[in-house]
Amino acid sequence: MGDRKTFYITTPIYYPSDNLHIGHAYTTVAADCLARFKRMQGYDVFFLTGSDEHGQKIERTARDKGMDPLTYVDKIVAGFEVLWDTLMITNNDFIRTTEKRHEKVVQEIFQKVYAKGDIYKSEYEGWYCTPCEAFWTERQLVDGKCPDCDRPVELMKEESYFFAMSKYADRLLKHIEEHPEFIQPESRRNEMINFIKSGLEDLCVSRTTFQWGIPIPFAPGHVIYVWFDALVNYLTAIGYGQDEEKFNKYWPADVHLVGKDIVRFHTVIWPTILMAADLPLPKQVFGHGWLMLEGGKMSKSKGNVVDPMILVDRYGVDAIRYYLLKELTYGMDGYYSEEMLVNRINSDLANDLGNLISRTIGMVDRYCGGTIPAAGASQSLDRELIELASQTYQDAGRYLEHLDFSAALGSIWKLISRANKYIDESAPWLLARDDSRRERLGSVLYNLAETIRITTILCAPFMPTLPGRVNRQIPLFADPEKLDWNQAGTWGLLQPGCQVTKGASLFPRIDPKVLEEGGDEPTAQPETAAPAGKESISIEDFARMELRVAEVVAAEKMKKADKLLVLKVRLGDEERTIVAGIAKHYAPEDLVGKKIVVVANLQPAKLRGVESQGMLLAASNEDTVSILTIDRDLPSGCRIK
Repeated sequence: MGDRKTFYITTPIYYPSDNLHIGHAYTTVAADCLARFKRMQGYDVFFLTGSDEHGQKIERTARDKGMDPLTYVDKIVAGFEVLWDTLMITNNDFIRTTEKRHEKVVQEIFQKVYAKGDIYKSEYEGWYCTPCEAFWTERQLVDGKCPDCDRPVELMKEESYFFAMSKYADRLLKHIEEHPEFIQPESRRNEMINFIKSGLEDLCVSRTTFQWGIPIPFAPGHVIYVWFDALVNYLTAIGYGQDEEKFNKYWPADVHLVGKDIVRFHTVIWPTILMAADLPLPKQVFGHGWLMLEGGKMSKSKGNVVDPMILVDRYGVDAIRYYLLKELTYGMDGYYSEEMLVNRINSDLANDLGNLISRTIGMVDRYCGGTIPAAGASQSLDRELIELASQTYQDAGRYLEHLDFSAALGSIWKLISRANKYIDESAPWLLARDDSRRERLGSVLYNLAETIRITTILCAPFMPTLPGRVNRQIPLFADPEKLDWNQAGTWGLLQPGCQVTKGASLFPRIDPKVLEEGGDEPTAQPETAAPAGKESISIEDFARMELRVAEVVAAEKMKKADKLLVLKVRLGDEERTIVAGIAKHYAPEDLVGKKIVVVANLQPAKLRGVESQGMLLAASNEDTVSILTIDRDLPSGCRIK
């Protein structure tokens, strides 16, 4: 165990000015995903998060509430830890900057840099942004406001200690140029290079106008600047000055994962402090984008925050984690709305992944007595699926190594989509009717189950409850809590003969009406041709629509509804109910036996108390409706492309 490679990942330590919102949750969920991935690869992972509790802003807020600062932050920080538990965050330590272990390390580092001559006393006069806890020169202000948060700044004048940060500018630039991986993505690296080249000022690292901070031992009345204090947490948690073996084991950090707004602190202030303290620099600082709402960045001051606890309670932890990690593409901003979240759950999780698993279990149950069959000889269709599974394993791992969570999920979903298409192409329901093709049926169903095994492993870092939930229906793993990433890279590890158990849908479709408090049932939508002149769509937009052949097996008029028929249709191995507004144009008996075209992945809707699970396609003019049928005898369930 001692020979295992180590991996040290950190999030920022969060400021307890209020409860965390969904934007904060992204950073910690992303870090957790990477930590889980590295553990599955066999690494000895140390994953750190925590809270940054000092500073003038905390002192003022607590005073306004009639509380001492520690009492004020204690309650908020407890909420942080509950949230991380709810999101199934697997951090090894949660550090608070008010802990004695941290105070001791900060004072030790400060003293070390001071003894080296890189901290000196002078008088500070300049502009200070209390919300950002940041100092600015006159030329750095934007329209007289903080360049980071666009809030007003205060003119400060006080005796202070300064860190000779400018002394390390050339050395820092050289390091960045020689280690292009140090700041990622590249756009952030270019920003920081330009910032450093514009000229580094020495950094004010002490304050005397408030007391809520770590005191400087040799300077009564001075507390250490909050960013100097906060950044040192990455050393404290792994035993700097206390546990030399542990510290040397994990430092330097493999990656500091931070939001793009604090990249400057982590790639300019932090490395120069480390240089002054004669310590190695972290291997990488990754600055991700922001999760945006309409109207801009999430902000407590704007009141546009979203509570992740409510969302997890409503939609489940896997769905929330999936949405966050899929929405922010590499280093860029993403957008959040609950409508987008529900659409993503219904499209990706319910229709794609959930449907693949439920259809496979249903067919194994129906055609093989619930036992996973053995595979026979492979055909070209099988080999295409197997090759894609191998490629997906490689692609997903490569993307995760580069912290491109969205692309990793995109590659996994290509495999899921291909497996769903494989069902249509191999048509197990037809194979099951012919005893001479039982071996082929076994191959198809085994290949689907094996694809689910591989997909579940690849999804595990993103959706931690998924393996256990899948395992209850298909016993793929001896222990779904201890998966080996590399077992997704080998086809055929699933042993035939295990028994499936049909269960509830892993990702039930969500009625969009849940977004409308007190909303009525959805209004029936007539099956009509789209009017001319609509905006063009892309081939990707069209591909999201799942059109299938369906056979009408029963039809009847809906009671007390002159326009509606209730159809029972067969799509391959499943039956659905579809409510259609065509009763004035078709008698029920005229439809039975017809092969029609339906939208199979339409969100179900209740019409007069009956759930409609799709929509048939029809053309219409003012007084005539004609449903779309097919002119050849294709099996029900076939995909229309």
